[in-house]
Amino acid sequence: MADTQSSAHIHDVIGVGIGPFNLGLAALAAPITELDAVFLDENECFDWHPGLLLDGATLQTPFLADLVTLADPTSPYSFLNYLKATGRIYAFYIRESFFMLRAEYNQYCRWVADRLSNLVFEQRVEHIEYDAAADCYEVTTIRPATGKRTLRRAHRLVLGTGPARYWPAACDELDGPICHAADYLAHRDTLADKTSVTLIGSGQSAAEIFRERLDAAGPGQRLDWFTRSPRFFAMAYDKLTLELTSPEYIDYFHALPEHTRHRLGQSQKPLYKGIDRDLADAIYDRLYEKDVHGTANVGMQANATLLSVTRDADRDEYVLDFLQAEQGVRFRHRTQALILATGFQHRVPGYLDAVAHRIRWDGQGRFRVSRDYAIDTAGDRVFVQNAELHTHGFTASDLGMACYRNAVILRQLLGREVYGIERRIAFQSFDARRLSSAEAERPRFQSDRETP
Repeated sequence: MADTQSSAHIHDVIGVGIGPFNLGLAALAAPITELDAVFLDENECFDWHPGLLLDGATLQTPFLADLVTLADPTSPYSFLNYLKATGRIYAFYIRESFFMLRAEYNQYCRWVADRLSNLVFEQRVEHIEYDAAADCYEVTTIRPATGKRTLRRAHRLVLGTGPARYWPAACDELDGPICHAADYLAHRDTLADKTSVTLIGSGQSAAEIFRERLDAAGPGQRLDWFTRSPRFFAMAYDKLTLELTSPEYIDYFHALPEHTRHRLGQSQKPLYKGIDRDLADAIYDRLYEKDVHGTANVGMQANATLLSVTRDADRDEYVLDFLQAEQGVRFRHRTQALILATGFQHRVPGYLDAVAHRIRWDGQGRFRVSRDYAIDTAGDRVFVQNAELHTHGFTASDLGMACYRNAVILRQLLGREVYGIERRIAFQSFDARRLSSAEAERPRFQSDRETP
């Protein structure tokens, strides 16, 4: 690698990817002088799902679930400090909403990124190797704009590259007006002159796009929404259900057999893949209003599994074949434009190929993630962010549990608890084996961190 710039310096940790989770870790790591950390990302700057920053779209977690507050309420990188610094704290207070706008969250994260010195953008990780003599990982990156390669070294890694857009196999090789929901805004203008637009998928992003298309649809334009889910369901957001986003539920879920975790993962999708209840109600009210005016040229169909998609060039249409799963009935649908709100799927990054033997894998070729978010054979060298849905449950992608996970990872990196890590926060119990008299006497809210 004669064309690669390298350094003999060995960092304590390199973070790969700068999404909200690793950005939060970088912010929490910033004041820890004894930790030499650097975070790499291939993009030019932080930009969180720019294709989904629709007007009025909000996060589904309260603003306290920012990058740092639930680990360190005194951090200068909190959302409230951002509001104060930008002169909007009183306006946010008067607004009286716990949920920040999605675009506002992106602005806040960019504000934090601009104030951190441990982030390096325009660095795409090509591959990672292990140097046994130096007992460190070697991370080779390339700067996309120039092709310049750089080699950095670290004793530990935190992988936060996140899941990739899921593109159904039936839609491979298709051209024309088709896009993934994550790229919706970049394609929105091309939909204006289409006589029919079809949305496939479910969840919050699909609902936000559907709501906007209801208003944007011109006279005579047809709008259809299909999902393979059994219904268009609202996300469960009652307070007792929210207790499942707790350290003790992660303990419980992680200790279950793999087949039980898989079954639970399927049944728990409404806990994180549903639609915000207010948005679901707003969609219904808008449909009702359009129906009153005779302009509701809309179709919605659940239990619809997409089987195939072909392109009819002569009619400038896509031809979609579906299966209504409960009835076993096949049906066909035609549309001029297609939006795939099919979510994201985790893939093992190719840059790990050379160190795959140092990673622990389960029987399905996925990371075998320890309770403390490590995936390497040593158990304390390589950590993951949002790649543990199958081992830790739906909290893997929950912004509200990001601070907790980062506090745990920092404890593993430093060998001490820098930020207080809650052990028990729920009123309810999950693991019957722990319902002993000794357990019952323990305080419900507990952290092992000593306080001054």
